[in-house]
Amino acid sequence: MSRGFVKEGDQEEIPLVAPRAHLPNGVTNYVTPFGLKELKQEQVLLRKELVNLQQLSTEDNRIQINYIKTKLRLLDERVNSAKLVELSDQPQNEIHFGATVTLYKIDEGCECKYQIVGVDEANISANKVSFLSPIAKVLQNKRVGDEITLHTPKGDRSMKVEAIKY
Repeated sequence: MSRGFVKEGDQEEIPLVAPRAHLPNGVTNYVTPFGLKELKQEQVLLRKELVNLQQLSTEDNRIQINYIKTKLRLLDERVNSAKLVELSDQPQNEIHFGATVTLYKIDEGCECKYQIVGVDEANISANKVSFLSPIAKVLQNKRVGDEITLHTPKGDRSMKVEAIKY
């Protein structure tokens, strides 16, 4: 039947689902053990929520069900493409994926700490930065004592690597 003969109220609403954190095509989806655990916990919670909604009423909850199914599909793609990086296998004296780095900000005269993580785990309020971020790229392969310069829109920031921990 043509959509022209369907009542306006009967049309299916398409749920809008925000995309996951950006991962460019062809870039490996590296994850820390903690990051993979978080992704799998999110899967479990979404699947439980989906089952609950379906048990209540598939018809009444179809929009929420479609929303969760879409979120699950995106999440499943991330989990399936995840490449786990064991932090104990990383060179302990160099900065690589998974490292927690203590930096001394030369101009500000203070320390800061960041962990380099996967795109889904990145959370600046928890001091976790994506391995694709400018600071993570500048820190790659550096060692304790090395100085780096981070180019930002507000100007260059000079920092010194004080500690590396995995």
